[in-house]
Amino acid sequence: MTDEKKSADLEASSDSSEHGQKQASEYEIEAGEVVEEELVEGAPVRRKGIYLLPNALTTASLFSGFYAIVSAANGVFDNAAIAIFVSMILDGLDGRVARMTNTQSKFGEEYDSLADMVAFGVAPGLVAFFWSLNGLGKVGWAITFIYVAGAALRLARFNVQIGSIDKKYFVGLPSPAAAACVAGLVWCFHQFGPASWLTLLTIVVVGGTGVMMVSNILYRSFKDLDMRGRVPFAAILLVVLIFVVIALDPATVLFSGFLIYALSGPVRALFRRKPRRTPGTSA
Repeated sequence: MTDEKKSADLEASSDSSEHGQKQASEYEIEAGEVVEEELVEGAPVRRKGIYLLPNALTTASLFSGFYAIVSAANGVFDNAAIAIFVSMILDGLDGRVARMTNTQSKFGEEYDSLADMVAFGVAPGLVAFFWSLNGLGKVGWAITFIYVAGAALRLARFNVQIGSIDKKYFVGLPSPAAAACVAGLVWCFHQFGPASWLTLLTIVVVGGTGVMMVSNILYRSFKDLDMRGRVPFAAILLVVLIFVVIALDPATVLFSGFLIYALSGPVRALFRRKPRRTPGTSA
């Protein structure tokens, strides 16, 4: 065997050994495991696994949305509407818990967005469809699709605009608020029999919230409120009063409150576009 051939064989064996080591390192992670890259003191570090607590809350929110669909398919519309509101509470908790416990992750963000699509997009649309819109044929499912597509586009736009817009405002009606309008409508009127005025109201609420989600109308996010600072003692009395009013008639109060919020954006936009009179001009 010549020296050239021995050298070539050694290089080939070295290459195969490096290739094998590379494959072994790639397969050190179990199949199906989640790996994320995080910055720790400016250096990228690969983390394996997910955080349990915030993702468990997201799963509970997803389950509530799924339960709403199943309940609506079985004709139990009040439970379906309540499940959507429960999903809203859980959706508000998972992000706050993640920030409080410093367990934010890219996986959690993506999972939360997908869960929101089910709970605040598909579930409210199907609940309204099974309740009232299914008797309209193609018009019914078209209105439902406008809402579902609006929720999907709203969530996609929100994900790409994070950090690029003023945190005091949302661009377009937030999907949880739109879902609350639809769920509140069903919860308020689920005992009413079929009526043309109720069908028309459902079309307006479902189609209108679907369009407002993809609009450029600004809505207050209330993220600038300081919940940690001290407030006057009367503030806690106001909180008690709010809980009492909601407890008297949850369906009506929640539907009215979220409907007012949905209408606040267009009303504010109209007043902002109203031209101001300059001093010295006649009426």
